[in-house]
Formats: sequence, structure tokens, C-alpha cells
Amino acid sequence: MERKNTFNDIANEYDRFRPNYPDELFTDIVKFAGIGKDAAILEIGCGTGQATKGFVNDGYENLTCIELGENLAKLTREKFKDKTNVKIINTDFETWRDESSDFDLAISGTAFHFIQPQEIGYRKVYNLLNEQGSIAFFWTVHVPSYDDVFNKIRDSYKRYAPQVDDSKNPSIEQIITERSHLTLKDGLFKELEVKQYRWSDTYTANEYISLLNTNSRHQLLPEGVRFKLFREINEAIEECGGTVIKPQAVVLYLARKNPQ
Repeated sequence: MERKNTFNDIANEYDRFRPNYPDELFTDIVKFAGIGKDAAILEIGCGTGQATKGFVNDGYENLTCIELGENLAKLTREKFKDKTNVKIINTDFETWRDESSDFDLAISGTAFHFIQPQEIGYRKVYNLLNEQGSIAFFWTVHVPSYDDVFNKIRDSYKRYAPQVDDSKNPSIEQIITERSHLTLKDGLFKELEVKQYRWSDTYTANEYISLLNTNSRHQLLPEGVRFKLFREINEAIEECGGTVIKPQAVVLYLARKNPQ
């Protein structure tokens, strides 16, 4: 199974346990794009509608949302069933065809990296935007913590799933450099702005396990390995007071279409 397909089987858990995007992110997107409430917005990989909700709550309801997962699309369609201009289309973005090609803004929350090859994805978004169009792609980025409880958790990863050990992850700075290069490399977009949003969330042991279970790399672990790993993580958290404080980060990439 590909990583992008793992979320469909855990749609309800994903909706419940994944952290919400901060309100400031949506404010910054709207300000950069300079759009009105009637703007045509394209969302690539809407998942359970977490980013969709941010725009709808701010009064932007002309959204076309593409989602590969059938269960994810069904959940999001039900969530916005009273919003007649919020369209949820259950298909893959790579083969989806749209006649208008006149979107004011394209957004994607922790999803656009699944569009492969990335160069084709950026080119398709470029063609779907009008001449004044903008992109706002953003990702939740894992931030390692090195306090006692997370060091114990890290030991469990080294025993059961060293390929998921977060000490091997690229830094946020490295991630930003790579994504910035991808955004600008073909000259399709210009005036790149990168913003970061940081905060911390507190989880009980069970909540933290539920959060981890929504991660595609954990979903791809053999069931027996995942069970043992999660059992030890749960025990480590309980031994250290019953809760963990997890640092969170979202990185936003804003850019304008560069008319050719």
C-alpha cells in the first residue's frame, strides 16, 4: 500500500486526532492572495476537511476539493452538506480534469507531496489558476523533542522501527530549503513567502497513540510491530506522569503565478 492510501482506512480517527491548523494561517493566506469571499478556491487532497473548515469558517465557500480516498471524501462531503458551493470530488488530482481553469487560489494541507512527480503537479496547478492566482501549500512538520519521555519513546523506535526514528528526520530548515526549491525551480511561481507556526499540544498516553496511528509511516508497519511499539510508548508515557507535551509546527509556502 502506498502512504497516500493509508489515511482512507482511518478517516474518522484522522479527523478526530490530527491537530487543527492555526487560525493565523488562514488569515495569512487570504491576505497574501488578496481574495474576496467569492474567490474560487481549489483544494488538493482535502482529507477530512480540516483546511476546508478553516476557509468555510472565514466565509469562503466557493471551494472545489479533490480527494483520492473514498471514505475521506464521504466524511468531508457529509461535513459540508449544507454548503452547496463546497464541492467534494472523489478522484486523484493527477487525472482530474476541469474545464474552467480559472481558480483564484490553490491550497493543499499536508498533501501535495503525494502528487508525483512534483513537477507535473506544480505545472497542473499553474494551468488551473487564473493570471492573478496564488498557491498556498502547507504541511504539518514533526518537531523532535528530547525530554525524558520522548527519549524513552525514541529507544522503542530504535528497537522496533528504526526507519521511523525521528532523530533521522531532516530539520525544518532542510525541509524549507527543499520545498522552496521545488516551488520556484521551473519559474512557474514567484514572490515566495514562507511562514512558520509553532505551538504545543498535551496528550494522554491513549491520545498520543491515537495520533501516531494516523501517521502513514506507522500505518505501514507490520501489525505485530506496531502493536509492540505502541505498547511500549504507552508504558513510557504512563511511567513519566501520564501525559506528553508535543511541540507542533506548520510550514506555509505562499507564491504567485508567474504568467508566461
